[in-house]
Amino acid sequence: MNAAQKLHRLGQSLWLDNITRDLLTSGTLSRYISQFAVTGLTSNPTIFDHAIKNTSAYDVAIQRQCKAGKSRESLFFDLALDDITKAADLFRPIWEMTSSVDGWVSLEVSPLLAHDLADTLTAATELHARANRPNVLIKIPGTREGLKAVEEAIFAGVPINVTLLFSSDHYLLAAEAYLRGVERRIDAGLNPNVGSVASVFVSRWDGAVQAKVPASLRNQLGIAVAKQTYSAYRRFVASPRSLRAYNAGARPQRLLWASTGTKDPSASDTLYIESLATPCTVNTMPEATLNAFADHGKVSEELLAVESDVKQKLGEFTRAGVDIDALAAQLQEDGAEAFAKSWDELMDVIDSKSLAVAKVG
Repeated sequence: MNAAQKLHRLGQSLWLDNITRDLLTSGTLSRYISQFAVTGLTSNPTIFDHAIKNTSAYDVAIQRQCKAGKSRESLFFDLALDDITKAADLFRPIWEMTSSVDGWVSLEVSPLLAHDLADTLTAATELHARANRPNVLIKIPGTREGLKAVEEAIFAGVPINVTLLFSSDHYLLAAEAYLRGVERRIDAGLNPNVGSVASVFVSRWDGAVQAKVPASLRNQLGIAVAKQTYSAYRRFVASPRSLRAYNAGARPQRLLWASTGTKDPSASDTLYIESLATPCTVNTMPEATLNAFADHGKVSEELLAVESDVKQKLGEFTRAGVDIDALAAQLQEDGAEAFAKSWDELMDVIDSKSLAVAKVG
């Protein structure tokens, strides 16, 4: 049994943070499912940008869509939905076997809508309907307007991955938005079992402070914040309010660790996987990290439940001059801007590919 299989068996879901047409057509994703116990998948604009730009796997489909009069965003979502639905079909047996707890794939609304409530809700509803798969999560950023859209989408029965969360406070706001949507469904006599995950980004914390803290504190902030968030998650899902919703048929919104690839070349390439082996959570990891962990990762028989020294560790960063609340807000803002930039680059790639295949055709 490799480390990935062992981690899954001990109680954490492993999802792949990548999707390409080659992953699907080559059988690689199927192999990850069978050999590495991968039970879900996430995507984002940067992943699709790299996939379309760096391969010719999409050229025929782009040519076909161009002839049908499609361009830019409309063309992209046709390509993305083709990949996402194929991946969803691969994970559908897991979704059914786990009664919809696991086996999800995620597709993001346009990041340009991060601060637009109405358009975010409309896009989320339309994308989920177009996917026409029950195990597709629509990603909505956890901005102020995004969280309002999360509540409305959950109330409408659209499964949601709340993305771009960076702290325990961010997580709690996302969890509240999810639970409000669920409670409204209960009050309306609707089925409250609507899938959702709350995606907390980890490694970006350490990249942000690496040059500002002593060497003894490097690559520790993201893990400390994540452990603090995990404690908040356990309290929230065990609260009387949450338990009442579960009694009515709801499910807990799952906590998901995102951005778990190691950025510092001097650190272990499995650092964030081993440090956040927490029960009843999801870790979505880049392909290289998944392969590294399966090859030489370590996981103990007892997954992390609580960490008593988190407050002390965060205090060390505060004394080193890190304003954790302000940095969380900045990381969320920077993340939204980075995804918007990737989106613009993705649209440019769609344009250039469209021109190139038009000339060939």
